[in-house]
Amino acid sequence: MPHFTELTDLADERAGGVVLMANDDFFAEKENLLRHAEPIWIGDRYTDRGKWMDGWESRRRRTSGHDFCVLRLGLPGVIRGVDINTAFFKGNFPEFAAIDACAAPPEAPLELLGSKDAPWFPLIPKTPLLGDAHNLVPVASGQRWTHLRLQIFPDGGVARLRVHGEVIPDWDALHARNELVDLVALQHGGRVISSNDAFFGSHENLLLPGRAGSMKDGWETRRKRRPGHDWVILQLGARGAIESVQVDTNHFKGNFPDRCSLEVLDAPGATLETLTDPRTAWLPLLPETKLSAHSLHSFARELARPGPATHVRLRIYPDGGVSRLHLWGHPSPPPASLVRLNQAEIADAVEELLRLCGSRRWAEAVADARHFASPAALLHAAERAFDALERDDWLEAFAAHPRLGDRDALRAKFAATAAWAAGEQAGAAAADDATLDALAQANHDYEARFGHIFILCATGKSAAQMLADLRGREHNPPDIELAIAAEQQRAITRLRLPKLLDDTLDKR
Repeated sequence: MPHFTELTDLADERAGGVVLMANDDFFAEKENLLRHAEPIWIGDRYTDRGKWMDGWESRRRRTSGHDFCVLRLGLPGVIRGVDINTAFFKGNFPEFAAIDACAAPPEAPLELLGSKDAPWFPLIPKTPLLGDAHNLVPVASGQRWTHLRLQIFPDGGVARLRVHGEVIPDWDALHARNELVDLVALQHGGRVISSNDAFFGSHENLLLPGRAGSMKDGWETRRKRRPGHDWVILQLGARGAIESVQVDTNHFKGNFPDRCSLEVLDAPGATLETLTDPRTAWLPLLPETKLSAHSLHSFARELARPGPATHVRLRIYPDGGVSRLHLWGHPSPPPASLVRLNQAEIADAVEELLRLCGSRRWAEAVADARHFASPAALLHAAERAFDALERDDWLEAFAAHPRLGDRDALRAKFAATAAWAAGEQAGAAAADDATLDALAQANHDYEARFGHIFILCATGKSAAQMLADLRGREHNPPDIELAIAAEQQRAITRLRLPKLLDDTLDKR
């Protein structure tokens, strides 16, 4: 998983994040807390209440108690970590902070959120803060939250609050509305996977709601001084067929792209390596098309109809800036296999999920997280369940794999899992006896050192490559090697998930 600061800011004011109330914002307004712009310092600026500060600041408390504010996330979702930024607050920052969370309707009244009976959950305990610093605090909860309460002890100032995590839209409600949805919008779970250049403006700006407020509020690449073009790859919030497109170059006047094109890929759970592999077969959606400066371009008749997609690649020629991209379509209904998983008895669901990962604790946590509105929701639950695993859970997961070079185990594994698991360790199954013997011996030595078999996401690897990987890891410290093996298990599960949900595959 990426570091949480690389994830979406769920409280971003541009996506609808808002501070609903504060018990005190005497020196500096509560609204500053979620400003997108980085905080600034103006040394000689004062107001009629004192020194101007770019943040939220309460007065000096002369009674018992502490100060707090309540905010609504613009993007409800799973919170992975927060940044309590006290930039420029040096002699007036809070000594401690705590954060509570709740899941409530978007328009929940303040009377409910402020009452003693409000369903607040302690997300971050009372934690010491540093002044004039980014106070980064990870979060372990895997629940979907809509509102937060920031408490500061006893008083003082916080410049910015960033709430990083994964957007979890209410797809059941969106399906029920039976209308076109912007499938790539941040609020619907769309996200940027990769781009080749975001020098002047973040590629995530493409997915924000509304139109850009200025040129800095878009995606802009540097000037290209050699042949080629720029690109960005996006994952849709839900698999769906795109019916109309909007490419907005608002505010880009002397630096808009001359042309653009769009391609799609239907590959749930695809890795970054697959998405950026030049051999991957992307399908055309919008052919190379002329763009204009500072304009909202709409396309419908011009689009090809390649069918449902999970990913989109926007190419711009040769370079420049695009402020927003909207991809309107109907989210596809979940696969029949996902519906069956949602409806299965808990014991049956656990047994099905054990095909993806052999840790029973992991399978039970994912089964408990149902109902899944989309494969992406299942993947989110899988990742959250992985985050909670401990050493014994990982060892249980590893033990469900055949040992590299064990002929009998390989045959039994492929016979048991048939078509959807074929390809895993296919390179080992096809190896000659000498290579299999070398793999078996190397894995025996590895297991004697680390206490578990060697785990490798081996899809597409030859037996020789597997052996080289094994020998490259056999001298790692045990704690480092366990972490590497755990990441390999995650990767294997990500590859298995779309196969589990593919209704065309034999899952015997």
